[in-house]
Amino acid sequence: MSVQTTLTFTVGPDDTARAVGSGSLEVLGTPRLLAWLEAATCAALEPDLEAGSTSVGTRVELDHQAPSPVGAVLEVTASTTYVDGRLHRLTVAARHTADTPAGRPGKVVATGEVTRVVVDAERFMSRL
Repeated sequence: MSVQTTLTFTVGPDDTARAVGSGSLEVLGTPRLLAWLEAATCAALEPDLEAGSTSVGTRVELDHQAPSPVGAVLEVTASTTYVDGRLHRLTVAARHTADTPAGRPGKVVATGEVTRVVVDAERFMSRL
């Protein structure tokens, strides 16, 4: 079962490494990139979740391979590659789109894998 979801984001001043505390440069920060990739994994799983269920991230493997300046437009994708009961592994990727200023369209920005586990939201929160 391979489900793919694609979301589009534009790098803004609040998304830079300087803004998110992961460096001093005015380029897309890795923590923000990861958040965008995780949003794609959530969107990929959402249609199949039962009422009251959600998914939580349990493992991330990410290679941030290229910088993205403010104004860059990225497509982030998540594709389900493995399912075992509640466990879902998704391959993730980000690339510049043709709308990206000062960047090469189609340039791969990041690749990786995110593992998520489906949980009952209320039960999960009651354990805190």
